[in-house]
Amino acid sequence: MSGKSYLSVYAKSFNWAGFFLPKETLKKCSALYDFCRVADNIADDDGEIESKKKKFDQFENDFNQKKFNNPIIKNMWDLIEEYKISLKIVQDLLIGIKLDIKDKVKLNSKKELLIYSYRVAGTVGLMMAKILKVNKKSSLKSAIDLGIAMQLTNISRDVIEDSKNNRFYINENFEEISSTINLADTFYKNSFYSIKDIPISFRFSILVARRIYRKIGHKILSKKNFENYQNSGKIYVSNAEKILETFLSIFDLIKLSFSYKKDDQIQHDHSLINEEINLDERI
Repeated sequence: MSGKSYLSVYAKSFNWAGFFLPKETLKKCSALYDFCRVADNIADDDGEIESKKKKFDQFENDFNQKKFNNPIIKNMWDLIEEYKISLKIVQDLLIGIKLDIKDKVKLNSKKELLIYSYRVAGTVGLMMAKILKVNKKSSLKSAIDLGIAMQLTNISRDVIEDSKNNRFYINENFEEISSTINLADTFYKNSFYSIKDIPISFRFSILVARRIYRKIGHKILSKKNFENYQNSGKIYVSNAEKILETFLSIFDLIKLSFSYKKDDQIQHDHSLINEEINLDERI
């Protein structure tokens, strides 16, 4: 992986959006993403479950023990201290990734799906928001919403690939894929108005990432049935489509400038998650 950040290799949509961020901020978002991706790679690598568990426990232990000879861990602790990120958020993320280190992963309810999506992605949205200097409680909840929405999009896109790895986050049928994308859409909607509370120099970048990811879901829905979905291979947004979505994000930016919603008017569908995890403690 020499010379390339994980961000540029794994997160093409984010990297495209990151182009619109100030350099120093992108560097910090990259440091967060590198930490998440290293943990994630342990769970995703080929290998025996027991050996992956050992590797993951070692990484978690090195993090808890502040082993700063590992730059990924040192950079993460720098972020935690600079932006006062609650350790509970990092622990939530690590618990979520660890759930994937099993012979078979099967989620059985909407509640399990949302809690998993919060752990592996809502946490990242929340930490990213803190790096982007977001302070308002409602806006931080919207950052969780955007992370969850993106994860639900990922799950909807990767049903075939995941099933080959014995991971069944949702059932393998088009009806369930469609309903997961519609669920993601409610979380994308819940994330919109609070983007106004992100400092102006970061705002456009988030709108672009949001639009490009949401577009993946719309492309999946256009497949109409499981057979077409299966034959499509990995569904992604082409560069031409990214340019169009970037252009359309200008209208989102304008819409945002003229819209106003009080915090208590912005919906956050967190009741199922809060049954197990107190999000207020994390924010």
